[in-house]
Amino acid sequence: MHLGSIHIYPVKSGRGVDLSHADLQRQGLAGDRRWMVVDRAKRRFLTQREIPSLALLHSELQEDGIILTFGDVGERFVPRPTGEERTKVTIWRDEVDVALADEATHEALSRWLGREVQLVYQDRLERVANAEWAGDAAPVSLADGYPYLITTSASLRDLNSRLVYDGHEPVTMSRFRPNLVIDGAQAWAEDGWETIRVGSLMLDLVKPCARCAITTVDPQEGRFAGDQPLTILREMRMSADRRVPGVLFGWNAVPRSEGRLDVGDRVEVIAHRDTDVVR
Repeated sequence: MHLGSIHIYPVKSGRGVDLSHADLQRQGLAGDRRWMVVDRAKRRFLTQREIPSLALLHSELQEDGIILTFGDVGERFVPRPTGEERTKVTIWRDEVDVALADEATHEALSRWLGREVQLVYQDRLERVANAEWAGDAAPVSLADGYPYLITTSASLRDLNSRLVYDGHEPVTMSRFRPNLVIDGAQAWAEDGWETIRVGSLMLDLVKPCARCAITTVDPQEGRFAGDQPLTILREMRMSADRRVPGVLFGWNAVPRSEGRLDVGDRVEVIAHRDTDVVR
C-alpha cells in the first residue's frame, strides 16, 4: 500500500487543495483548516451544511496570508491577522479564541456568500480533540474534531460500484474531504486498522467518521445534489457503535510524531483492531 494523495482545506469547508507533499503536524497538516467562516451575529462556525456554496471558495496559502477566490465573482488577498482584533467563536461544543480578519474581507465574503459572515484565523493552538477517543491533549485545528481524516481509494471504488449498480452517478473523493487517501488496500480494510505507518510516521486511527449532508453537496457546483451517497451508505455502512451514530466512511486519526509526508510513501499496518464497526 502507498499514500495515494494528500489534501488540505485552508478555510474550513472551503474547496480542498491537492498536495504532492506536506508537513504532518500534531494538530493537522500544515495549513489545514486554520481559517474559518463564522456567522457574524452568532459567532458560530459555518460549513457547507448551511452554505453549500462554500464549496466554491478556493484558497491559496501565502507566506503572509491567503488568497481567496470565489467562482468568477472575485479574488482577494487576506493578510494573516495580527491578533490585535479577536473574538471567541463556537465550533461544535468548543469555544475558541481566534483572530479576526480585516473588515473589508468580512464584507467581501458576506457579498459572495449572501450572508453576514466574518473570517477568523486560529493563531493559538489551544483546542484539543475528544479525550475519550484521542487520548489526553491531542491538539486539533478548526477541523470538526480530529487532526486527520484517512480514507482509501478502494472503499470509494466499492461505494461507487454500488451507486452505479443502483442507477446513480459515482461521486468523487472530494465529497468526503479526507487529508490522506491510501491506495492499494482492500475495500473497507481500514475498519480493521488501529495503527498505521505512513513513510516513517505513525498514526492511530481512533474513531470512525460519521458522515453528514456535506457528502451530498456537488463540490463543482456548490449546491445540494440529492440524497446520495448517504442513502446507499445507510444500506451498507451503519455504525455498530452507539457513540458514533449514523453512516461511516473514513477514519479520524491522531499522529504520534511530526514530519514530512510525500505522495507515494509506503503505508504499513502496524496494529489491527478486532471489533466490528458496522452492522
